[in-house]
Amino acid sequence: MAPVYTLARELLGEKFSGILVTDRYSGYHWYPVGRRQLCWSHLLRDFEAIRGRGGASEVIGEALLEQAHQRFAWWHRVRDGTLKRSTFRSYMTTLRREVERLLEAGSQCGVAKTEGTCREILKRREALWTFVQVEGVEPTNNTAERSIRPGVQWRKGSFGTQSEGGSRFVESMMTVVATLKQQNRNVLDYLTAAHEAALRGAPAPSLLPAPEQKSQAAA
Repeated sequence: MAPVYTLARELLGEKFSGILVTDRYSGYHWYPVGRRQLCWSHLLRDFEAIRGRGGASEVIGEALLEQAHQRFAWWHRVRDGTLKRSTFRSYMTTLRREVERLLEAGSQCGVAKTEGTCREILKRREALWTFVQVEGVEPTNNTAERSIRPGVQWRKGSFGTQSEGGSRFVESMMTVVATLKQQNRNVLDYLTAAHEAALRGAPAPSLLPAPEQKSQAAA
């Protein structure tokens, strides 16, 4: 099997230049750190683990969690329109300085696992704050994880597939359902139209949102 980073590059394609919102999994390390956003939901779990190790690690973990919860509180206000983005950026300057100071302290706290975690996060510190500067970037990958959760639950309850064809069918159907739900499109209507198109020997209807379909047609 090819390394995970190779599979990720193949999936995204050589021309991909967007921003990846991911956890700290090493399979993403090939992508430029300046075009990444580390998921803060995953970072919360890291900070909770740091707190749970006791001693100096506990103190640092508690302080990191306090900063993270403050970040989430401000971000929710940006999302609901009660905090201007310019003000948010100003607030985050101080918070960023404190979080990075705590991570530096954690990298030398005397608790091996905490030191390793903090050093790894600091290697990609720039990717902690992309969402602050780039409008439209979320600080978590919760939306993506919610999209794939039905597939994970299906696999756990169905014992997977028994053939290559079965695997391709499942991955295609999961993709169709997740994509249409994000666009508030009716899944049954789409599948009916796809089957009718197949019977006529015509292409299946597009999964792209309507504006992107028009843009693609114009090109």
